[in-house]
Amino acid sequence: MLTDSERKALVLNKISRSRETWSETEGIIEGGYWYAAANRMYYACYYMTSALLLKDGHSARTHSGVIALLGQYYVKTGIIPPELGKFYSQLFELRQSGDYDDWKVVTESDIIPLLPSAKQFLDTLERIIRREESNRKITSY
Repeated sequence: MLTDSERKALVLNKISRSRETWSETEGIIEGGYWYAAANRMYYACYYMTSALLLKDGHSARTHSGVIALLGQYYVKTGIIPPELGKFYSQLFELRQSGDYDDWKVVTESDIIPLLPSAKQFLDTLERIIRREESNRKITSY
């Protein structure tokens, strides 16, 4: 069981890791490495989703579990728009097939259209994390 202080530190670490991974994504795209771009884009979103779940005391053991918890606690309750939940699931599938399906070809046309949604996803989740904490008068996030 984490203390409040440990939880806050871990949430901040995950937000930072998400933003760093997003920067990696942008650099990888400039190089035209589309499989790696799909992977890093997914992980940027995964780290931010994990930060949100952790902040609220939820945890999952698998990537599919993270998707399920996001849907259960944030999409179905209207905190996160359904299109962002769907985007995250689709991004997971792209990353999975790009990493493990020898027949899947990931190209620029698969990645570039996802960039605005990925940015919106990251910004939305971070805003929720920070807004909810500021509403509780906790300013350490």
